[in-house]
Amino acid sequence: MAIEIGAEAPDFELKDNHGRTVRLSAFRGAKNVVLFFYPFAFTSVCTGELRALRDHLDTFVNDDTQLLAVSNDSIHTLRVFAEQEDLEFPLLSDFWPHGEVSRAYGVLDEDKGCAVRGTFVIDTAGVVRWSVVNALPDARDVDAYAKALAAL
Repeated sequence: MAIEIGAEAPDFELKDNHGRTVRLSAFRGAKNVVLFFYPFAFTSVCTGELRALRDHLDTFVNDDTQLLAVSNDSIHTLRVFAEQEDLEFPLLSDFWPHGEVSRAYGVLDEDKGCAVRGTFVIDTAGVVRWSVVNALPDARDVDAYAKALAAL
């Protein structure tokens, strides 16, 4: 079950597609965070969703907001994927311990070994203010989390 709206977002520390460490709590007091879990790089629905974020990047990466995309892929896979798709936001690897962060947010499909499609809007105080969780085949609507951000 996904973490509830109004709950404090579990802190985490993951490596991005460039091997840099990203910690959620580093954004507290400074930026809202759109935390975007997706199953796997290079799959059709995931690629479409990440391209939509790329095409609306100024909404999700700016002075007030940071987009963090998380999958269970390795950092090496994420590096190639980001380069191929021209993704200029952090792609975080929840590879090892496998799915630890996805599990903390309640979006890990234990049988398939990947995150389902969960998006969490976290405010500057570190509180989850909005979320949506879709099944693996169901793409999310980028406009929905843009509206949630605008409401903060």
